[in-house]
Amino acid sequence: MSTIRARVSRAALLPRAHRAFTVLLLLGIIVRIVVALAYPLPWLYPDSYSYLEVANHPQPLWGFQPSGYPFFLWLLKPFHSLVLVSLAQHFLGIVAGVASYVLLRRARVRAWISVAASTPLLLDAQFIQAENSVLSDSLFLVLVVMVLATTIPAKGTSIAPHVACGLLLACAALTRTIGLLLIAVLLVHTLVTGQRRWRAAGALVLAAALPLTAYATWYHHNYGRYTLAGGDGIALWARTMTFADCTKISPPSNLRPLCPNGHHQDAASEYVWAADSPLNRTRGGFANNDKARSFALCAIIAQPIAYTAAVGRDTALAFAWTPARHPRRVTPAFGFVQGSWPAGQNGGTRPVHAYDPSARTVRSVEPTAAAVRWYQHPAYTRGPLLLLLLLLGMAGVVTRRKKVATPLIVGLFLLVGPVAVLDFDHRYVMAAIPAITLAAALALEGFLPLRPRPPQEPNTRGHSDLRAPHSPDARSTEMDLTA
Repeated sequence: MSTIRARVSRAALLPRAHRAFTVLLLLGIIVRIVVALAYPLPWLYPDSYSYLEVANHPQPLWGFQPSGYPFFLWLLKPFHSLVLVSLAQHFLGIVAGVASYVLLRRARVRAWISVAASTPLLLDAQFIQAENSVLSDSLFLVLVVMVLATTIPAKGTSIAPHVACGLLLACAALTRTIGLLLIAVLLVHTLVTGQRRWRAAGALVLAAALPLTAYATWYHHNYGRYTLAGGDGIALWARTMTFADCTKISPPSNLRPLCPNGHHQDAASEYVWAADSPLNRTRGGFANNDKARSFALCAIIAQPIAYTAAVGRDTALAFAWTPARHPRRVTPAFGFVQGSWPAGQNGGTRPVHAYDPSARTVRSVEPTAAAVRWYQHPAYTRGPLLLLLLLLGMAGVVTRRKKVATPLIVGLFLLVGPVAVLDFDHRYVMAAIPAITLAAALALEGFLPLRPRPPQEPNTRGHSDLRAPHSPDARSTEMDLTA
């Protein structure tokens, strides 16, 4: 009983020992409460309707993403409340911010650096808007942060962190397919830098393989093929449309209809949806996923420099001060707007009302929403700052390689990977920001001079009065998460 009382006492002292982060955390909670009052019903997008349809009738999603996020919605379906969905996602955002801070403090990073690095997760308006939307972003983001929490501070010979990492990576891959490639990235990194490399890699792979295999089997039961999603080839084909030159590629005759043939869009992703794109003019449309993949691989092999330039050009959009309109028809970031809209436009009424019969109108509540719309402009991680953090992380690899390398690799992959397999989107950049920020924080700690250890007071009470530092009788107020 005394042990429980001592732990409660220590927990009660945490806010006092971490005052700056406590203030940041309270601000993050307050901002989310204001957003929930300003926009009571979460934002709904075309993807939202697909997610809700699968949550209402569980099955593997056929398109570009697996059904991990619809499964999350399915868990909350008994409550029949989209408001609860947004509140749950706001909670996930808070969890991600706390996990980021705890991770850095356990890595012996100074408190002020740890607080600064956790600020985007807790206060950035684009993260909060994603939490207030029926989209997979917030779930994927918290999974990425938790993956990093299992990899950065892992020490000793236990395989438990690697098992946890594998399971979290599987969940991330079942939320967004880019997570599948992230498994390969972290597997290679574990083999190169980890302790007991083969044992650790085996634990990671096995933990990730079990849920992924189960899902692939379910997908096969419904669609006759073992995979996680059915649109990977189409996505990669769309990526190549911005540079593909069939006079250089010389594709087989059965793939020639997928050549650009003079068709032009202002963004790679537009080739997927444009009614007059080569894919949609070809008989079968999306059923040509395998052919589209074959064409894309031919294009990349024949034009590697053009492919690299296209990926680099679109990735650079993340570093613009003003969020780039890509494609031009969309308005990026700053998505909190004024007005009201039916909940379930363009054929989405049925899945929305099946999930939440009370959901009728997505609307802004004034004047609270006006304050949110003002807030979203200064509370945004601008591109030049992201570039500065990325460069700082890269520089830190030289001085603190083991700690900085993991989040830096994950951040770079999440920044470039989606562009390499489809296109740039500000939504995809969000998942990279926490990893890049963590890498920059670890690097900055490495550049600063070492902190002198506080002198230890000599014991004058005698041997009989010695107490264990963590015993219930110890009255220490040192609540350092780095312990």
